[in-house]
Amino acid sequence: MTDTTLFLVDDHKLFLTGVETELSEQFPIVGTAGDVDEAIAAIRQLQPDVVLVDVHMPGGGGVTVIRNVLETHPETKFLALSVSDSPEDVIAMIRAGARGYVTKSIAPTELADAVRRIADGDAVFSPRLAGFVLDAFGGAISPASDPELDQLTPREKEVLRLIARGLAYKQVARKLNISIKTVETHVSSVLRKLQLSSRHELARWASDRRIV
Repeated sequence: MTDTTLFLVDDHKLFLTGVETELSEQFPIVGTAGDVDEAIAAIRQLQPDVVLVDVHMPGGGGVTVIRNVLETHPETKFLALSVSDSPEDVIAMIRAGARGYVTKSIAPTELADAVRRIADGDAVFSPRLAGFVLDAFGGAISPASDPELDQLTPREKEVLRLIARGLAYKQVARKLNISIKTVETHVSSVLRKLQLSSRHELARWASDRRIV
């Protein structure tokens, strides 16, 4: 069994139970939820590595879950799982912050592999859905050509990404082999250049540009 912790969100109890049964031997499943508000509260409390989330649910659906959780826990990774394969649903979930989207026709072994890949930082899509994403985002401005991001030095960009992932200053310092004070200096510089006032705003800024 992997150490990757998993949380499941789906308002269809029978399906939720089936997915839990299929994946429980391979991942520690820390919780499940059947509605939007319950999911948001539980994910924030349990802080799983990966959340498998349905798209259409009462109360706003997967988009609402993702956006609310990423506001406070930008390091959380989401994989959308739905019966829908419409371009609108796929694009909405990716814009909200999901790192992948697969349909419920996926085989259990393929779903487990998708979870592992999401945990490792990859993007995962059912084959016919990948084209929707490429079409929708192919013309988007990449982070490298973002005028605001271009203000930052390479080291400031490294610090930005790590802070946005939820790492504490001490963890960033250890990872980059620099002092905590240097990390604080870089963060202050990034906030000033981007005209932001807090780590929370910084995390949201990075998440919106998918550079976390």
